[in-house]
Amino acid sequence: MNLLYSNKKIWQVSYSILLSLFAQNIINVTDTAFLGRVGEVELGASALGGLYYICAFTIAFGFSTGSQIIIARRNGEKRYTEVGPVMIQGVFFLLGLAAFLFLFSRLFSEPIMRVLISSDVILESTQEFIYWRVFGFFFSFVSVMFRALYIGITRTKVLTLNAVFMAITNILLDYLLIFGHAGFPELGLQGAAIASVAAEAVSILFLVVYTRLMVDIKKYALNTFGSFDVALLKRVLSISIFTMFQYFISMSTFFLFFIAVERLGQRELAIANIVRSIYIVMFIPVNSLSATTNSFVSNAIGAGHKDQVLAIIHKIATFSFLIMIVFSALVVLFPRAIISVYTNDPSLIDSSVPSLYVISVAMLISSVSHIFFSGVSGTGNTRTTLWLELVTLSFYCVYLYIVAFRLRMPVEICFTTELVYFSFLLLLSAVYLRKGNWQKKQI
Repeated sequence: MNLLYSNKKIWQVSYSILLSLFAQNIINVTDTAFLGRVGEVELGASALGGLYYICAFTIAFGFSTGSQIIIARRNGEKRYTEVGPVMIQGVFFLLGLAAFLFLFSRLFSEPIMRVLISSDVILESTQEFIYWRVFGFFFSFVSVMFRALYIGITRTKVLTLNAVFMAITNILLDYLLIFGHAGFPELGLQGAAIASVAAEAVSILFLVVYTRLMVDIKKYALNTFGSFDVALLKRVLSISIFTMFQYFISMSTFFLFFIAVERLGQRELAIANIVRSIYIVMFIPVNSLSATTNSFVSNAIGAGHKDQVLAIIHKIATFSFLIMIVFSALVVLFPRAIISVYTNDPSLIDSSVPSLYVISVAMLISSVSHIFFSGVSGTGNTRTTLWLELVTLSFYCVYLYIVAFRLRMPVEICFTTELVYFSFLLLLSAVYLRKGNWQKKQI
């Protein structure tokens, strides 16, 4: 069978997303590396504050993922003028959501974090970070709709350029604002938050200008800034609402992991933040191929090629696994050299190595499980992906409660929760794709 998408086409779309994610995650690496040289309290607080931000951000990301599925389907059906309205209504909706979550954070983030964080010192620093970081909602929430647009229509090179501008802005401002160079105030943790917000603002400016100059806005009806279309928004939400809940619940559970580690101690929290940063970088190829899977599956169904869906998923999963073997091997062979990017404390480096080994194994499983899971999402069955996530996270939470809260095991044992999560996700996704009724779904 001749597949709709060749290896070359898969790579063309995926590598642009991969490069964009790599550049974008330099922000996370830079923040962690710089703050690791400020102190362990700042390092831990940035992790907790950052996860608070990401938990809110994933709601917007979930909405954009549902929108991306619809955009890709319309693109596959060659109904191009229906692409723009989905994107525009999404921007309106997410700006309103950003305003709501910003006000919510101003009013309730401190009492929420006070319940969750046991250390007063870390709590105070976390709130300093959150105070400035939540301004980013207004920029990052709009950015994800541009991401949905470009992945949905399989024009992903712009995402790389955008991420490069973001990364350069963040690195420069981190250097100036965290340490107070070139006459700038030495703001430490607050400087890292401000730098991230500024980088997101630069990202939006770039995307708006690029889209106006380089995209046929009439073809995709991106110039239809009419009234708010409630009916269209309801259709988008019928798909997106499940991905919104799915991403939020998934990230909230990861946030719970860090709350558990924080109770083990300040050093353990610093270790978890370093390993999380490396983990995110390792996850970049999986994320890029997952986004490609989601888009290609939806485009293939829209073009009338449902018979090719499983073959597309298997081909991309093989790519993902082979790439992750290389990444994991590098981490296992050179763990201390990699960790030293984030800290120059020899004892902290040595303490972080066992957790890094655990994550390397987990990533091999994730390289396949997330491709299969994204394949399920790409069929438009987002209600099913939510249920698959909930079942998987129930096992994750039970395991986390036992090893972290009850037994108070070392942080590297706590990280074995990722093995549990990815294994169950792979099993459930594979079973559904083989036996589910996804071929009957209409969006």
